[in-house]
Parts: sequence; C-alpha cells; structure tokens
Amino acid sequence: MNISKDFFKIGLGNNIRKHRFEMGLTVEQLALNAGLTYSQVSRIELGKISTSAYTIYILSKTLHTSPNSLFEIVTKSK
Repeated sequence: MNISKDFFKIGLGNNIRKHRFEMGLTVEQLALNAGLTYSQVSRIELGKISTSAYTIYILSKTLHTSPNSLFEIVTKSK
C-alpha cells in the first residue's frame, strides 16, 4: 500500500515532535542542539516541508534515537 507524500511528512513530523516532548525540549532547543533553524524544525514537525536524509540523521542523534524510530509511525500505518 502506498502512502501519500503529505501523510508521510505529517507522520514523520509527529514522530519527531513525540521524541522531542519525551526529552522535554522546545522546538528552539532542538533546533539549537541540532544546528538547525527554529523555522526548519517547526516546518518539519508540522509536515510543511520535506527534509534530507542527513537532517533526519542529525535530528535522530540529537533526540538520542535511531533514524528508523523516526519513521515508525509512518511505516506502522501501512
């Protein structure tokens, strides 16, 4: 089953937000720790933009998780 690009982006963003909440970080703190801008992290979490594999890697390391875990919600919805 194929999922839409929008569904994928929203699912990924929701999972990043979930991990961020679990660490007790604000969007600003996550962005600062990951070397990204507030706007970029916010737009990723909201599913407004696609992002690179490298950015997902950086976010996963900052959130002390694996890149695969950031895709869990998206892949479980198949």
